[in-house]
Amino acid sequence: MKKNILVVDDSALMRRVMCDIINSDSKFQATDYCRDGLEAYEKLKHTSYDGVVLDVNMPRMDGLQLLEKLQKEGIRANVVMVSTLTDSREADVTILAMERGAIDFVAKPTNIIEAKGEAFKRQLLGVLDAVLATQKAAESVRPAVKPAAKAPMMRKATGGKNKLVALACSTGGPKALQSVIPFLPKELDAPVVLVQHMPPGFTKSMADRLDDLSKIRVKEAEHGERLQKGCVYIAPGGKHLKVAKTADGNNSIVLDDATPAIGGLKPCANLMYDSLTGSSYDEIVCVVLTGMGADGTNGILSLGRSKPIRVIAQNEETCVVYGMPKAIYEAGVVDEVVPLDEVAQTITKNVGVK
Repeated sequence: MKKNILVVDDSALMRRVMCDIINSDSKFQATDYCRDGLEAYEKLKHTSYDGVVLDVNMPRMDGLQLLEKLQKEGIRANVVMVSTLTDSREADVTILAMERGAIDFVAKPTNIIEAKGEAFKRQLLGVLDAVLATQKAAESVRPAVKPAAKAPMMRKATGGKNKLVALACSTGGPKALQSVIPFLPKELDAPVVLVQHMPPGFTKSMADRLDDLSKIRVKEAEHGERLQKGCVYIAPGGKHLKVAKTADGNNSIVLDDATPAIGGLKPCANLMYDSLTGSSYDEIVCVVLTGMGADGTNGILSLGRSKPIRVIAQNEETCVVYGMPKAIYEAGVVDEVVPLDEVAQTITKNVGVK
């Protein structure tokens, strides 16, 4: 049976394009559309949809106002935001929207040629597919947990003093990070490097918002800066983040713009983990949260052959999309599987405080 999708956008052209994209996939059907949040609110009060594709900027009631109203009244909906890359205000609002219950977002095309292009189609259908497949799995009877593969030879953490936390996430990540980063102590005895799959513009908004919510310092990473304990460095969208050992034995951020996207991902978590093999850290605590695909697994496997590592994975029940944590779990190198609300304390337990 096809999944019923509600499309909410004040542009008739964008509504048409998005409905055509949704209807082109045999799994989905654009059942209804609305011109603003007020119309959508009236629909959602009386009709249940499998998913809602929601614009940010609209007259009468915008996307954020609609989410706040739905949250206040306890109306559940699987919402994917559509947000313009070029507007920093929309980026800020999109991050807030995920606090208000939106599951993920796609970047809105800036013109009709982009809107009718393959990249936008792939992105929209990919996010809907990942989000709704996971929601369906969550509602069904869960199969028995597949046992982890026989663990490959890894150098396991032994209590070294000079540690780094390296975290990777994708679909559902912006919201999940708000249950992790604000709960890390200001005195965390390690820096944190973080890859969240996001386009340029949104990572700065996410870093600023997390910094507002957190005791620990959070910032978008800058090329060449030294890694400091008690600080979270978020890879900028559109650039790969690597860590390099400096001449004096410390470690600094390298932002790589030249290397193309890997599997459509830039930043790519595998590249981040690979780079850590040349760092001066005694131990790396690898954390994998919700996300589509398997980014991070190969990098962690490579890292574990040359550095002592400890691997923490988010559990299936609390993931929006159980892809990246599943991949690393099935590789057989996970040390701890924990629910989202225990990730921060598990990180802190493993690295300590200054």
